[in-house]
Amino acid sequence: MKQRLQERLASYRMRELPNGLVMPEAAVLMPFTDQDEPDLILTVRSSSMPTHAGEVAFPGGMRDKTDKDLLATALRESHEEVGLPERAVEVLGQLSPVPSLHGMKVTPFVGMVDPSAKLRPEPREIADIFKVPLSFFLDSKPQLSQEVEMFGKRFYMPSYEFDGNRIWGLTAFMLLDFLNHAFDTGIVYEIEEETIKEGSAT
Repeated sequence: MKQRLQERLASYRMRELPNGLVMPEAAVLMPFTDQDEPDLILTVRSSSMPTHAGEVAFPGGMRDKTDKDLLATALRESHEEVGLPERAVEVLGQLSPVPSLHGMKVTPFVGMVDPSAKLRPEPREIADIFKVPLSFFLDSKPQLSQEVEMFGKRFYMPSYEFDGNRIWGLTAFMLLDFLNHAFDTGIVYEIEEETIKEGSAT
């Protein structure tokens, strides 16, 4: 599996945010266990967090002045939030940055994680850590519900339900970008301009 992901991510084409858009930067790690049948590691944010309280998210956070780059941010935050040591992560690639509704430019990095790594939630930030088999996302289609608009484009909001947890929002957008590229899932969540015009004419 790791070799497949390395090969597919090597051909990934980055998409930047619109020119001139300046936003605070953050980074997250999309961590898969390094196994023949990988699990995706996700967190549930603490209910006391000022943003995205109680939501499912990848480990990560805002870039610090001491971080040499965004990858350093993703690895540092992963260690702080779930106790994942940098030495236990093999980074396979970077995905396109995604703007959050709270005005952040969030860049995801895909990594394979030693399955024996001991994870522990930082209680002030993380309420829970759970794993979802990659096969679940490959065998399931997300629900595409409410529409959201970002920078002149409109999207259906994707979400998955797994073991009582709702995986949606920015996390789901990044996950679908990964699945579409690495596994050709072909999940369409951007509303084409022609569709918008046809809908407004009826």
